Amino acid sequence: MTHLTREQRYAIYLGRQAKRTQKQIADEIGVSQSTVSRELRRGSKGRGGYNWLTAQEKAETRKSRTPGNRCIDSLVLWEALHLLQTRQWSPEQISGHLARHGRKISHETIYKHIRANPDKYARFCHHHMRYKRKRKAEPKPTKATNIPNRVSIHQRPPEADGNRFGDWEMDLIVDYKQNAILSLVERSTDMQLIEKLPEGKRAMPLARAVYRLLLPFKEHLHSITTDNGSEFAAHEFLTKKLNVPVFFADSYASWQKGNVENANKLVRFYLPKGTDFDTVSNATIHKIQRKLNSRPRKKLDFSTPLKEFFKHFL
Repeated sequence: MTHLTREQRYAIYLGRQAKRTQKQIADEIGVSQSTVSRELRRGSKGRGGYNWLTAQEKAETRKSRTPGNRCIDSLVLWEALHLLQTRQWSPEQISGHLARHGRKISHETIYKHIRANPDKYARFCHHHMRYKRKRKAEPKPTKATNIPNRVSIHQRPPEADGNRFGDWEMDLIVDYKQNAILSLVERSTDMQLIEKLPEGKRAMPLARAVYRLLLPFKEHLHSITTDNGSEFAAHEFLTKKLNVPVFFADSYASWQKGNVENANKLVRFYLPKGTDFDTVSNATIHKIQRKLNSRPRKKLDFSTPLKEFFKHFL
């Protein structure tokens, strides 16, 4: 269905003045008779007279009230697309961030502009506008004979549910040459610490790096959760030095440490698979860390991990 134009409404007005029937008017302007009848009902004044100009104004008012047809401030739209291109925030994060500063634009409006020009904008979305949903695998028996005194995630206290401050998740991002980047995420704020590991996946150098990164926050540490890779075999060193228990997720159950898994996907936007980490400087790693921690999050009411994390130290 298409809406009547200004010219068609004027033709209806002239037809009524000439005493033509509704069917004759409908045939003349190329619409159904019911469309003309409905237009006369909507656009007539109190005594039944039809004024095409009044009818046009009423139609424009109805259209402006329809969701999805509101006028978007061009400056707000420009700012939204600028944030997409320069910071790679999601449309929902952009919408929430701007709303906190009194500028309204829906995430669907931003998506609409991305879809209208995917060659220009889709590459700035971390999913590149391609979506894949994976079915959760059933947990399988965990075999981790390479990790002495391993403590299962099922022994982790229920308070470590992601709402308490001080529960961390730990993982590695590895390239095709087995170079590694350590990734640590605080669960309640999504604050992420990333660092290149010069000695790759070796367990003790990794544990020392974790110790150095988390030592400033020692008094606020409650737990660390990780997977069953042999690179985390030196977990007892962390428990002794930081006084924090380390828990190990079930095999093939990556969702049990979903915060760090999701955070690593964001890192991969900047360091896609195939990247040789030898070519990535520490300055680049720190720049990526700053970008991710300055990214507004829906779970934080579109505040940033950096801001929410350091609120606990004020």
